[in-house]
Amino acid sequence: MNVIFSVLFFGASVLFLARNADAYLPALLTGAQKAASVSLSLLASYCIWLGFFRVMEQSGLSEKLARTAEPLCRRLFRTDDREAVKLAAGNLSANLLGLPGAPTPLGIRATERFCAAGNGYGAAMLFVLNATSLQLLPSTVLALRAAAGSSSPADILPATLLSTLLSTLLGMIGVRLFCKRR
Repeated sequence: MNVIFSVLFFGASVLFLARNADAYLPALLTGAQKAASVSLSLLASYCIWLGFFRVMEQSGLSEKLARTAEPLCRRLFRTDDREAVKLAAGNLSANLLGLPGAPTPLGIRATERFCAAGNGYGAAMLFVLNATSLQLLPSTVLALRAAAGSSSPADILPATLLSTLLSTLLGMIGVRLFCKRR
């Protein structure tokens, strides 16, 4: 991936320099400034949500939510492994809030447990649910829209909910149809 990005950057730089060499450095600096600003906005958003998850963890709320979701997750992932169910439920709840980086360690550990138990169906279902990522609150997109100066960044909520709901349902149907069950 680094090679691809490097080739694109250098190719675009050569073309830009060939067409308008005087504007190259100002455009490069303006782009870097915007990238830094957006990165800081996303960092602030991630810090808030990761802090929220940490408070949930320490207060025991995440454990209660995992226990509440346990019957559904057992059926969804076809497993009796309580730890895998807990990890998968935490992964899915982070995805529901639109945090792309936060659920990754939980998902990896849940997938390892599914695979160790020979539950390829559960691992496939978790992968599909992560890929389709049903989002009640797409916090990353909202933060990007706010950083870009949108007057109402939350306008996308109904469309996002509908599209991620449909993609998640189609993904679940696909796993049920094409993945071997235990």
